[in-house]
Amino acid sequence: MKKIIAIASFAAVLLASCTSKSSTATSAIGPAVSTAEQIAQGKTIFESSCTRCHKLPDPTSHNSVQWVGIMNSMAPKAKLTDEQHQWVYDYIVSVKK
Repeated sequence: MKKIIAIASFAAVLLASCTSKSSTATSAIGPAVSTAEQIAQGKTIFESSCTRCHKLPDPTSHNSVQWVGIMNSMAPKAKLTDEQHQWVYDYIVSVKK
């Protein structure tokens, strides 16, 4: 009986550790939902916020998936709100079109 409980406990822990975990930073960026005006604001934010610390990156230098990771690491440093984060991402993705 103890073996069954131990195996069931181990299986439960194993299954729980294999489930995907959602990240609030990742969910901040979604499909382009910004208006043209918001994308224009995203361009302004991108140009002003990024140049405070480093050379302005070329939006076409990375694909949209890579930009998610870059934005998720840099947006907190730039102190962007979730809306601003989305606008900047939508601007960057729109440049590639």
